Amino acid sequence: MTATEKIDDEQLEFSSPGVDYSGAVIKADPKEVALVRKLDWCIIPTLWVLYFCNFMDRNALTNAKLDGISADIGLKGSEYNTAISILFAGYLIGQLPSNMILTRVRPSWYMAGFVMIWSVVSGLTAVVHDYKGLLLVRFFLGFVEAPFYPGALYILSIFYTRKEIGLRIALFYTGNIAANAFSGLIAAAIFATIDGAHGIEGWRWLFIVTGVVSFGFGVIAFFILPDTPQTTWWLKQDERKLAYERIIRDITEERGTSSTWVGLKDACLDYRTWLFCFLQNMHVSGDSFKNFFPSVVKTLGYNTTITLVLTCPPYLVSIVASALLCWSSGRRNERTWHITWATVAVIVGFLIAAATTNIAARYVGMVIFVSFSSGVNDIILGWGASTLGQTPEKKAVALSLINMLSNLASVYTPYLWPSSDEPRYVMGMAASAAFSVAVIVTTWVITFGLKRDNARIRRDAPETVVFYAY
Repeated sequence: MTATEKIDDEQLEFSSPGVDYSGAVIKADPKEVALVRKLDWCIIPTLWVLYFCNFMDRNALTNAKLDGISADIGLKGSEYNTAISILFAGYLIGQLPSNMILTRVRPSWYMAGFVMIWSVVSGLTAVVHDYKGLLLVRFFLGFVEAPFYPGALYILSIFYTRKEIGLRIALFYTGNIAANAFSGLIAAAIFATIDGAHGIEGWRWLFIVTGVVSFGFGVIAFFILPDTPQTTWWLKQDERKLAYERIIRDITEERGTSSTWVGLKDACLDYRTWLFCFLQNMHVSGDSFKNFFPSVVKTLGYNTTITLVLTCPPYLVSIVASALLCWSSGRRNERTWHITWATVAVIVGFLIAAATTNIAARYVGMVIFVSFSSGVNDIILGWGASTLGQTPEKKAVALSLINMLSNLASVYTPYLWPSSDEPRYVMGMAASAAFSVAVIVTTWVITFGLKRDNARIRRDAPETVVFYAY
């Protein structure tokens, strides 16, 4: 069944009668429910663990600084900062070609293979003895990590419908949040137990241990990660057919498959690709506080231990808030108002944190802007995947472009949070609030564009019942 074939009206429910695609959904089929449950148990935990390992390896350098890596390899001035930022140079270079390749290989082998490669590269940081060696390792770490995140989004997008994908991206993204919350505790345990063992410094052990753990999970993922709905080995034949048909049924203006270069051209010529790129870039720009959150919390005036403890609750609340936000968005098949109101809450949090020096009020503001930002991120990515999914090749390219260009924010936003702005960080907070306003405006621009596209589809193909969701 293609996206333009008429579906029996008895199969449809309308949560908002008379509105284009404001909730037209296929009634729950027990076989489909069982399939989705099986996908959830196999795909989500695997990607979650890999994302946790991804950020644990990436954040290892930040934790290693506390154990003396700068002194041990002779870092001076801003060399440590350069070592942090150069990772994104490799990361940006690797994303687009990687997702173009992903549609032509087995995703399970490709993704798991890169997990094992990045684990080895991260582990090699343990043998670094100077600044040049650290730069080389960090650059290549970014390059070999690049396939994972956009690749994971692509895998989710070819197995889950637009109603389902937001929540699944939110659950997947909690791996990132958990890594941010607990990687410091893991590092502390390693420093406290095996620092100096066999004459090896604790920070070197950190890279060895995390690299070995990530490599092990990469081997396991080799057997669990899916390929495509039609070829995943742990799906039965009837499940493969259902998995494929329900995604085709969910796609607006489905066009089959194409070449990777046609997918690149289609993505680049679609105005919506660039709107989603800008939308996600503004969101990530507003999220720049995450790179400085411990420093922001430290301005509350507590010692280092209490400061580190206080950084955890906002992220834990964020896990729950983002899951609920994405669940609500998927249940109502609605994105625009969910992004709008969550972003309004984020803006309120920034304004509270910047407007006062009262400790309780500032911490509440921090909890607010941390808690709602992740959910917005997940809805945007799911929305982009479903809107730009006319072919697998176009979807893969579009997702990599959205993620790649959003990470350009890591180039300029660090300059918005100078330590001279303590304790209120007015420039960073105000800039983040402004970026968040841009998120709301762009969301509504996309919505009006999709409404126009739906009107065109209705005019050209009156029998169509699948429209762009907003």
